[in-house]
Amino acid sequence: MLVVDDTVTYRKVISDLLAEVPEVELLGSASNGRIAIQKIDQLRPDLLTLDLEMPELNGLDVLRHLRATGSTVGAIMLSAFTTQGAEETIAALSLGAFDFVLKPSTGSIESSIKALRSELVPKIQAFARAAAVKRRLREPAPTRYCPPVLSAPTADVAQRMRKISAMPAGKPEVVAIGISTGGPAALAKMVPALPADLAAPVLIVQHMPPKFTKSLADDLDNRSKLAVSEAVDHQAVEAGRILIAPGGRQMKIERVDGQLVARITDDPPENNCKPSVDYLFRSVAYTCGRYSLGVVMTGMGNDGTLGCRLLKRAGATIITQDETTCVVYGMPKAPAEEGLSDVIAPLDRIASEITRFAGKGALACG
Repeated sequence: MLVVDDTVTYRKVISDLLAEVPEVELLGSASNGRIAIQKIDQLRPDLLTLDLEMPELNGLDVLRHLRATGSTVGAIMLSAFTTQGAEETIAALSLGAFDFVLKPSTGSIESSIKALRSELVPKIQAFARAAAVKRRLREPAPTRYCPPVLSAPTADVAQRMRKISAMPAGKPEVVAIGISTGGPAALAKMVPALPADLAAPVLIVQHMPPKFTKSLADDLDNRSKLAVSEAVDHQAVEAGRILIAPGGRQMKIERVDGQLVARITDDPPENNCKPSVDYLFRSVAYTCGRYSLGVVMTGMGNDGTLGCRLLKRAGATIITQDETTCVVYGMPKAPAEEGLSDVIAPLDRIASEITRFAGKGALACG
């Protein structure tokens, strides 16, 4: 790994932190983007921790260089908890950064280091797992293929599958999407492919802190044929609109006088997530039942799995992103392996699959 930051303190803190992680080999550090590019060429690191604001070449410039040269080096951004920091982080993720961590703002050095370690180390480990999966997927297929022997489902699973198959899904009133690591870049490709007359509204939970979800919504709104915004409490859920759950809050839907509305709450985290995919999916299952479509895309962890079970029990349709196109094949993996997915699709087909189930015919909202 290579640590890239113009602040001496952060270079030392992160370097000392990484030296304590057994699976990490620290190759060095750089004080700006230009030096970082030179050291990337010399040292060939797999991963960078990359500051956004630096002299000469900033973090976004480094990412543009890596993209232009076809480099496979990953980057975890260090972001300030500000509106400008959020906007730049969304841009960095769209340029291919793996993920980001917030620069700690706690009162003491010890608590700041602890907070940084708890955020950074799991994301480094997730990058390593994702890189291993991608290496495996790039390996040539064996010349001789022997299909695996599948065990018969248990009686409980078989009964659940019969119940699910006996309840065909209806035309969805709402499309609910859960996504995490790799999400901004994936959404930047998927959302613009949705048609302006998509017949169902779209609700998205992207794991992000406050400020960052607003920047994400603004970025997607500029790219999309549909109106994209961060959801507000009691907002009508209508076709032609995409609502993104605010960071640090929970989002659910309710039906009020026949109209679907978004409710933004301060309920506790679920799966250590706020917003939580399970929280949204549960409300969609209870409110719309089989007239709903759940979509689980790239991300760490298993947030959304319980929600998918509830959606399937209600007769809804589930789409999950395939392993090959996920940055991290975590959140979509469990629903797929449990047989909850009706469709397992690569990223470039998810919008068309959503459109196939939801249909067209709505007027886009301005």
